[in-house]
Order: sequence, then structure tokens, then C-alpha cells
Amino acid sequence: MAGKGKRMRPHTLTTPKPLLPIAGKTIVQRLVEEISNVLSENIDEINFVIGEFGRDVEKKLLDIAASIGAKGRISHQPDPLGTAHAILCAQESLKGKVIVAYADTLFKANFTLDTKKAGVIWVKKVDDPSSFGVVMLDNGGRISGFAEKPEEHVSDLAIIGIYYFNDGDYLKKELQHLIDEGIRTAGEFGITDALQNMMQKGSAFHTDTVDEWLDCGNKDATVHTNQRILLHHKDKNLISPSADIRDSVILKPSYVGEGSRIINAVVGPYASIGMNTRITKSIVSNSIIQDHTSIINRIIDNSMVGNYVEMKGREEDLSIGDYTISQ
Repeated sequence: MAGKGKRMRPHTLTTPKPLLPIAGKTIVQRLVEEISNVLSENIDEINFVIGEFGRDVEKKLLDIAASIGAKGRISHQPDPLGTAHAILCAQESLKGKVIVAYADTLFKANFTLDTKKAGVIWVKKVDDPSSFGVVMLDNGGRISGFAEKPEEHVSDLAIIGIYYFNDGDYLKKELQHLIDEGIRTAGEFGITDALQNMMQKGSAFHTDTVDEWLDCGNKDATVHTNQRILLHHKDKNLISPSADIRDSVILKPSYVGEGSRIINAVVGPYASIGMNTRITKSIVSNSIIQDHTSIINRIIDNSMVGNYVEMKGREEDLSIGDYTISQ
């Protein structure tokens, strides 16, 4: 998670993308929890590979690891040299059973990971594989090769960015081989090159298919992911007991955080309101509003609004006749 999140600016100017909220939890916390849900054993350690995000961010990440009973580690990738290089930055943790995950990917799955396999790549069937990296399978269901954004149809199984290896030391050795030999693709050290080498040496990789793959790469994708996460939790009460809601309607599924005040407003559906945020005389739907923000007299849809924002529209007393257009 060492990238700068340029496609999510301005939100990532002050907050690393994986710490942006989705229905009251950060992206990376939801990712950690979902990975934990498909495992039959506990996660011992989580190593977060980051850029220079600062001590406050590092503490939040360590707290996420602690929340599932795991030890937290912080590693730094000072330069964006590719996925293989990023993973190798966490080489202290590359031992035994290892899961590698890109931190802007969320998913829903209904399988239990088979940790006896040498390696498992998580995939999702897609209608248009030309926009993704895909895997090809042999007749026995093992991965036989990879293709990056294929122009011709070779597979509809897109790689979602989560990998399992039952031998972290072997993975580390193969990643280091790429660095030592200067093996790059498109100018970067890529994990796919390491996977190809491991397969040529006899490693058998399989796939597990997720039910849903949720992207958090840009604003529209993140708002859509927020909608899907809220739908998955629609039967739960997502309104904090400490929220102050007066003369307002909360259309489910929506999330309202601690200490927020909703006054003379309509919130939802698919709205996430952060903590200590005030929504007054407004309509907010299909949007993510973060913490300590004030919205007065506004209609907001399909939007992301950051922390400590003040948005105020005009309160008008109108008498408007027929065939009027107001802009």
C-alpha cells in the first residue's frame, strides 16, 4: 500500500487511500477482515508495506493488526519499483504460509482457503478480460500461464490482486532473483515474472474464485464499493447509538457514525456519514461523508466529501411561477 493514490486525489492528499472509510471502516481494515474470514487458522502477523505516511498512520495500521489478534509490522517502499519489489520490502515476514494482498482491493467470497496447495491466486470471472491481467488453466484446473490485458480472448479469470503461498522463503528467493538479475516488465519488478519462474520449476498454482470484486481505485468506484458493502450489511443496524437524529429520515442501507447530528435531513440510501459530522436541511444519498464535516442546505449524490469540510447552500423563501428554470 505504498502508492500515492493519485487517482483518488484530493482525498489522498492528506489520507493514504487504504485508510479512506467505507461504511465506517477503512478499506484496509475491511480487507484484513475479509481475508481472515476465508482462513481456517488465525493470522499471526500483518506486514503493511507503505510509503512515508507518518507515525499516526503507522499506529492506525498496527491497531488494525491487533484488532484480529495479529502482530503488526511496518515496512517501507521508498521508490515505486513494482509489486515484486514492494513484497520483498516485507522480507522479514516472508516465511511459512503467506498471503499477499493489494490494499485497494475488496472482495466477497464463499470459500475456505486450502493452505496445503503450493499457491493460490484469487480471481473473478469478468465479461471483458481485455482490461485485466488474467490466468489460463490447464485441463486439470491448474494455472498454466498469465496474460496481461489480452486483446484476444484467452481467459475470463481476472487476477484481483490477492495471492497465497505456502512457502514464504521460496517466494522471497524468487523475488530476490528478479532484483539481482534486473528482470523487469514495463520497467518494473513484477510478481507475475516470479510466478512464471516458480511454475517453470514445478510449483503448481491454483485459483479460488471470489463472488464479488470491489475496486477502490477512483472516486466513482469507491462510492460504488460503499454501496455494495452497505448492501451486504443491510440487515444490521449501522446507526451509532450516540448519533443525534432529529426530524430526519435515514433510508437504509446507510451508516451514521458516532457523535453525528442529522437534523431536518434525508440521509440515504447508500450513504455513509462519518463521526462528529452534521447534516442539516440537506439530502445526502449514495455518498461517503467523512468525519467532523458540516453540510447545510445541500443536495449531495454520488459524492465523496472529506474531513473537516464545511458546505453551506442558500436557504431561500421562494414563490416561483410556471415554466421556470433555476440554475
